[in-house]
Amino acid sequence: MDIKDFVKRHPLLIFFVLAFALSLISLLFVVGPSVILGTTEPAEELLLFMILAMLVGPSVAGILLTGLVYGMTGFRELLSRLIRWRVGARWYAVALLTSPILATATLFALSLTSPVFLPGIVTTDDKASLLLFGIVGGLMVGFLEELGWTGFAVPRLRLRYGVLATGLIMGVLWGAWHLLIPGYLTIFPAFFWSVVILPAYRVLMVWVYDRTGSLLVAMLMHASLSASVPLILMPLAISGVPLLTWYLVLAAALWGVVVATGKQLVRAPRDIEKI
Repeated sequence: MDIKDFVKRHPLLIFFVLAFALSLISLLFVVGPSVILGTTEPAEELLLFMILAMLVGPSVAGILLTGLVYGMTGFRELLSRLIRWRVGARWYAVALLTSPILATATLFALSLTSPVFLPGIVTTDDKASLLLFGIVGGLMVGFLEELGWTGFAVPRLRLRYGVLATGLIMGVLWGAWHLLIPGYLTIFPAFFWSVVILPAYRVLMVWVYDRTGSLLVAMLMHASLSASVPLILMPLAISGVPLLTWYLVLAAALWGVVVATGKQLVRAPRDIEKI
């Protein structure tokens, strides 16, 4: 059995190994092994390059595996999901508003106890720059990551598992991928974000994707999270216990939405991509 046959037999395994490996190799190239191992702190000016390095993994792995496993048919199918925009206004509302509404509601509720919880967009003096940075950054992250996660992995997981199981599996792996970011393993709020909040949000993402079949909507839902929570709405002076407190409340709200979605998440495996 040659390499191509092995890849076709185990496309999900190869995809995740490749996504993690490419991200880690790219990070090593940008910041060096000392930063990865935690012996030195990454320079602030390298932050953008670190983000781009991480995005290499899922995006390149998704495109490469689509070509290797499905060829031109796979690329045409990927493009059809990417440009599938007629899915109903309610799904755009769910994709774009779930994260900012929950984040804003939890922050304003907590701000009744301390002004440290006020959203960054409320307290900053440069609202336009923060909004622009958040939107551009969110779109970039959402587009490139979802080329791999939803573009390749989620549909293949749905062939074997229901919506909830697919979301949990994908969410755990998605969260683990974030732990490659230097410092995430040692900063507990960041660790909590990766292992508790992201799996809940991914379950909802898989549910929305399952109902729409739109990669575009999945990208927008990811972009909404990336733009709102860590950027536009993040309180400017929050860290440590207050940050963890907010993440705990936000996690409870997200998992509450997952539970409220209920039976809609218990859908059997199905060939939704027809490839």
